[in-house]
Amino acid sequence: MTIHFAATGGYDAAAASLARAGLAGSDVVHLAEYVTAAADRDHLAAARSALLGDHAVPVSTIPVRGFPASADPYRVAVTAAEGGGRAYPAGEDTVMVADGVVYLPSVHTGDGAFRDQYRWCLERTGELLAAAGLGLDALTLTTDYTATATRAEYPRCGRPRRDLLGDGPVHPAAAGILVDTPVRPGAAVALDAVGTTGSRRAVNPGWSRYDTLTYKPAVVAGRHVFGAGFGALDPVTQTALHDGDLLAQAGFVYDSIDTVFAAAGGVDTVTLLEYLTPAAIADHPALADLRQRRFPGAVVTSVVCDALLRPEFLIEVVPRGVLR
Repeated sequence: MTIHFAATGGYDAAAASLARAGLAGSDVVHLAEYVTAAADRDHLAAARSALLGDHAVPVSTIPVRGFPASADPYRVAVTAAEGGGRAYPAGEDTVMVADGVVYLPSVHTGDGAFRDQYRWCLERTGELLAAAGLGLDALTLTTDYTATATRAEYPRCGRPRRDLLGDGPVHPAAAGILVDTPVRPGAAVALDAVGTTGSRRAVNPGWSRYDTLTYKPAVVAGRHVFGAGFGALDPVTQTALHDGDLLAQAGFVYDSIDTVFAAAGGVDTVTLLEYLTPAAIADHPALADLRQRRFPGAVVTSVVCDALLRPEFLIEVVPRGVLR
């Protein structure tokens, strides 16, 4: 069984969480490192090595502005499965398969213009999947990190997605997050992705806006359900709702998740990844009770980005679940 741990402020805390669950570094199948501009990358690498030893796992390096109510320079979210997974070398990277989920490292490049970088990231993701004998049609979730300054250019990523992901009918779920400190100088795009083995089906409760997009509200693969990034956007009119009201936006987001997961056939939500804008930080503690009532069993990780693709959004939530 796969266990997801909320992001913690350091590898010592991550190791303690694993130990409490009766697990060790050798059981880790994926690491997501949420790094701020203040993170010491050498320290981070050393702490990671202390946990893993010689156990190679895919690492997603995710740029963030910070964390609500915390000055941590980085946080790490661990995914583990007893006995670990099956590792596939991919050059200097590693791809891991556990319980039908294909965990990949994040990818980025500093070469080329915005759309060229986006294409490169998708092509590199395809190479990583190929190491496990899969293609880009195995993608179930993509999350891209771009800068606020590229917001006007963002629609240009539709062309490489269309070229490389095809016309569907199953496109991955997706989220787009704006972070102004790149994962490395010159990187206009960083892409984090998850794949799955076996068959996949797209989930759409009837929202026509997705008919022309290269992503879907959710994808079901085996017993796993991967949701897209949900913001307070009317799915029919595409109007942003509840401007300036974090609680109202979150309530709408939670309703949207429930609607999509119900269309998937009944889902228990296991993780929620919250992206918050700086304007949302002050009211974020008030979400705790609402979130607990709506998703009592979910593991929650909250990070602060610089902005979201719709300027009115204060929060975007990426959920993951399992079929009942």
